[in-house]
Amino acid sequence: MNHRAQTRFRVRPGSRLTGCVRVPGDKSISHRAIMLGAIAEGKTTIKGFLRAQDCLATAQAFKAMGVDISDGEGGDVHVNGVGLQGLQAPRSALDLGNSGTSMRLLAGLLCGQRFDATLTGDASLTRRPMRRIAEPLARMGASIQISEHGTPPLRIEGGRKLRGVEYRMPVASAQVKSCVLLAGLYAAGNTCVIEPAPTRDHTERMLAKFGYPIEWRKGEARLQGGGHLRAATIEVPADISSAAFFMVGATIAPGSELILEHVGINPTRIGVIEILRRMGAKIELLNQPMGDGEPVADLRVTHAPLRGIDIPAALVPSAIDEFPAILIAAACAQGETVLTGAEELRVKESDRIEVMTAGLQACNINVQSMPDGMIVHGGQLQGANVDCRGDHRIAMAFSIAGLAARGDIVVHDCDNVTTSFPGFSELAAAAGLQISVS
Repeated sequence: MNHRAQTRFRVRPGSRLTGCVRVPGDKSISHRAIMLGAIAEGKTTIKGFLRAQDCLATAQAFKAMGVDISDGEGGDVHVNGVGLQGLQAPRSALDLGNSGTSMRLLAGLLCGQRFDATLTGDASLTRRPMRRIAEPLARMGASIQISEHGTPPLRIEGGRKLRGVEYRMPVASAQVKSCVLLAGLYAAGNTCVIEPAPTRDHTERMLAKFGYPIEWRKGEARLQGGGHLRAATIEVPADISSAAFFMVGATIAPGSELILEHVGINPTRIGVIEILRRMGAKIELLNQPMGDGEPVADLRVTHAPLRGIDIPAALVPSAIDEFPAILIAAACAQGETVLTGAEELRVKESDRIEVMTAGLQACNINVQSMPDGMIVHGGQLQGANVDCRGDHRIAMAFSIAGLAARGDIVVHDCDNVTTSFPGFSELAAAAGLQISVS
């Protein structure tokens, strides 16, 4: 392993998680609030916006296209929308850093503009597959160029006339669905996306919040182009993907009792709760008012012994981002946990099946990888050096694993944690994790 100069987490064993914690705002919702606020008419206010590198990359892209985005009191973000046709040509390529969400959703939105645009990103993002969006966008009449390997940069030709389509997605993906729906705002006629399994519906909910007519039900979303979006006030709940690390940590660490405040519990995102409960986790939902278009709750999590399970394939899409944390729970469970139908994990910020397998094996856990998943034989985590390959979620997952390990776990290449969870180490330490950063 090449330990170049990089952020490193060291976690000492034997601690527990207690108290009340509020993790930062939901990344998926923060992205969409900026995007739809930018093309709405009027001033949108975003409360609880996630100030992480990925979301800031989205905001910067729209600033480069002439949208006024500013900070307000109490951490609010104000977006002065320019309407569907008001974006301006950027002077250079839009660099989206590590954010696949930014690139895929922006590609759909930019296909309907009058100007050309190029989307690029960091080394990780420029390895991620984009043919899955280029193909449906081409069916709508867009002109989008990608590399011969199907990866960024994306070069989008402006001034094209888009037409609505009915698109049956071969793989469940909220990013692909959202990309096509955003292109549909600019298309003549109806656009309908049919997915093989339900995925997160934040785009549909937020379009409705901005006053755009849209119909959606389980597995299908439909809208007609040519409408208008009206500015709104958006309240962003705490991100369940970030809360997942604390759910697992409190579950595997004896003596833990933790309250996670105001977590978004969108029905398309709670697969992690259902999976952990099936494994024996004690997770209670308290105080469940309806949020601003999104359901929220406080979660009480207490230590509980876990058992291995066969993870139902139907729950995989709604927990796809949380599997690094779930696999740590599996490593601490009694018996065997089997994950299948999760080939999407191979095309995230890293090949998460490969990297999680290598990390768990370094911690002396018996793991077999498969093309679409893993088999994890629960055991006793040992101290180890783990290379997270720059993947923010894997870095946080193995940090939490330190709660149940015999010996220090040192996680290397953690710089990208700030892409989704700024302040992770500080918040985890405040809850009781013995973590140091170097």
